[in-house]
Amino acid sequence: MTTHSVKEASERMQKTVAALAHEFSGVRTGRASGAILERVMVEYYGTSTPLLQIASVSAPEPQMLVVSPYDRSAMGAIEKAIRSSDLGLNPSNDGTVIRVPFPPLTEERRRDLVKLCRHYAEESRVAIRNIRRDTNDFFKSQEKQHEISQDELHRLETEVQKATDGHIAEVDELLKHKEAEIMEV
Repeated sequence: MTTHSVKEASERMQKTVAALAHEFSGVRTGRASGAILERVMVEYYGTSTPLLQIASVSAPEPQMLVVSPYDRSAMGAIEKAIRSSDLGLNPSNDGTVIRVPFPPLTEERRRDLVKLCRHYAEESRVAIRNIRRDTNDFFKSQEKQHEISQDELHRLETEVQKATDGHIAEVDELLKHKEAEIMEV
């Protein structure tokens, strides 16, 4: 039961790291990436539909995305959805595909994006520490009820701390890579 909880805590921490990586994929860098359109919702036959379900997205060059709708009748709706998203992109429709040029990021915008990424990373660190605290509280309650010994409690707390340190290091590494990606001109 007890080692299961350390493993469980570690898995929850890993999910937090994965969620951060997903969050980072939606933060714009100087390069065009289809992941940025993941959250764009298109009004398609009266239903709010994720863009990536009704079109394919490719990046033929570093500063350009090309959106190819599976259904040509959705062209206008897709173009409108991209334009009205908070991404600051200006798509153009040539009747076959929608081209989405990525203007180069200004220095100020880069700094803002780095700040945003640091905020996401800090939220992830806090979530990981909360998982550590909850797990340690569980072990302490087991020790109080004499289900585990004090030595066992210390061993488990050490294991949880190792998992915490490892996952926080992963968060820091992800942040370092994302910052470098954003600041790359």
